[in-house]
Amino acid sequence: MRSFAQTERFVAEVEKGKLRPAYVFVGDEAFFRRRCREAILQHLVPLDMRDFSLYDLDLADTDLVEVLDRARTPSLMAPFQVFFVRSVKALFGRGSNEEKLAAIEAYTKNPNPAAVLIFIADHISIPADVRKMEMTDKDRYERIREAMGPFCGIVELARVEESEAVRWIGEYCVTRDVKMDADAARELVDALGGDLMMVSNELEKLILYVGDKKKITLGDVETMVLAAKQRSLYELTDAISAKDREKALLVLDALLSTAEGDEAAIGHLYMLAKTFRQMLVILERNVRDQRMLWAALWQGFRVPPFAAEDIIKQARRYKSKRELTKGIRLIAKADLALRSNPVSRRMVLEKLVLDLTAAPQAEVGWQQEELLV
Repeated sequence: MRSFAQTERFVAEVEKGKLRPAYVFVGDEAFFRRRCREAILQHLVPLDMRDFSLYDLDLADTDLVEVLDRARTPSLMAPFQVFFVRSVKALFGRGSNEEKLAAIEAYTKNPNPAAVLIFIADHISIPADVRKMEMTDKDRYERIREAMGPFCGIVELARVEESEAVRWIGEYCVTRDVKMDADAARELVDALGGDLMMVSNELEKLILYVGDKKKITLGDVETMVLAAKQRSLYELTDAISAKDREKALLVLDALLSTAEGDEAAIGHLYMLAKTFRQMLVILERNVRDQRMLWAALWQGFRVPPFAAEDIIKQARRYKSKRELTKGIRLIAKADLALRSNPVSRRMVLEKLVLDLTAAPQAEVGWQQEELLV
């Protein structure tokens, strides 16, 4: 698999002990960075020596001169030292940076043979299809490759194609003596936007969840993986925004037919309210593409990668902010009803869907009814 190749090449160098004095890990795919780090710890840093031989430094807090001085100094306690150095972007700030880069090059020409420097450039995102790489990230990557490539090993930590992620899941499940249905693997990858670190973490949870059954089904993924639930909820808001009442009720029925059923009603309402608030921000700021979306929605309020295009499309179906705020008020009213021990939670949610998919003129009538009450 192409995306795995560079990581596996680096791991092979570690296993053979044929390391260069310094490397740059370029990319924000945490799965591959963890894989490289685990290989280093396994083969170069004994567990009882890690306090003396493993260092996590940050150029935002530690001067480069100090980092290089520590790398040059042999340890009296450990046979080998590893330095993970974050904030590589500090080497390419405003002004002249030739002195910093020259210092690293000088070190690599006369290194401590019992040490390795790992510079981490995780401020750059490398998509599975490099043709879709953001221009800013492309420029940053080129600068690193041109400036540090001649004397540092460059290891790309790029995102993976969804097909590669599905294939990896199958291969990994074999090592754990677990069978995973093909549609379950595809759903897991799709729900998590192909983020392999998240995929691997959720896969471990699923393996523990199925236990002795040793088989992971689509239902298991839908029950255990939050993003999969979110995907169904985005399908619900898609139907609601399109005023497709029949489809919205069918999606709601599917949500309530899972293992958690009606017990998850309040959670569904929370996600529905959050999505409507996100759509309100999108409409207020006239968001038209993903770049604008990431700028408009703050950390902790952003949407999963798979839902970005969908939520923009859904938000733009609403003609005014007033229409969305009405929806938020209807959700708040349903939330109050759910917390008042209703006879049927399903009926509360079904009524909410009927209200949200009502034609605009019907919504006006509903507002008048509220005023009369």
